[in-house]
Amino acid sequence: MLASASPRRRQLLSDLGISFSVLPSDFSEEGVEGLAPESQALALSRGKALSVCERLSDGIVLGADTIVVLGEDVLGKPKSPDHAREMLRRLSGRSHRVITGLALFHVEKGRIVHETGGYEETRVHFRDLTEEDIDRYVSTGDCLDKAGAYGIQGLAALLVERLEGDYFNVVGLPLVRLDKLLRQWGISLMQLGTEGNSSTASPA
Repeated sequence: MLASASPRRRQLLSDLGISFSVLPSDFSEEGVEGLAPESQALALSRGKALSVCERLSDGIVLGADTIVVLGEDVLGKPKSPDHAREMLRRLSGRSHRVITGLALFHVEKGRIVHETGGYEETRVHFRDLTEEDIDRYVSTGDCLDKAGAYGIQGLAALLVERLEGDYFNVVGLPLVRLDKLLRQWGISLMQLGTEGNSSTASPA
């Protein structure tokens, strides 16, 4: 059960051949501003997953949250096209961190019987952007629902000079980190992808 409405996360799991359901979380993302970025990502992913666990009798729930960190500042989703332009100007010619927190819960008969979590960090280097680059990208509208005002899997790939770490983490779901967490329970993404039915798997 994916506790996220993110189409990017849905696509990544679908591309692996994994069968899953989506139940978006109604968790409020407020109240974590004072935490370190890594702790923010973990707290938000855990909160999202827990809110779905409360509505589930049996299954495995995955919560995820991705944040963009420039220096000491966490960049959320832009509130307007002008706000997106401001963010992209700040990112231009600089490196920033993308951190995704993951939370996994196994629920049986309405009770949580297993829990694990972790986070992945990738460093992204933007090239020097012109005002035309920024205006053209913002005009697509692709920036408005994404932390840091860009989605690397789309046209914003042309804004990125290089990255250090997991590309899929920047998209929104670090697959290798998720696989490592599942393997703590004796499950793997390879297993789920080849079986094509995540509902048949249970933690050891």
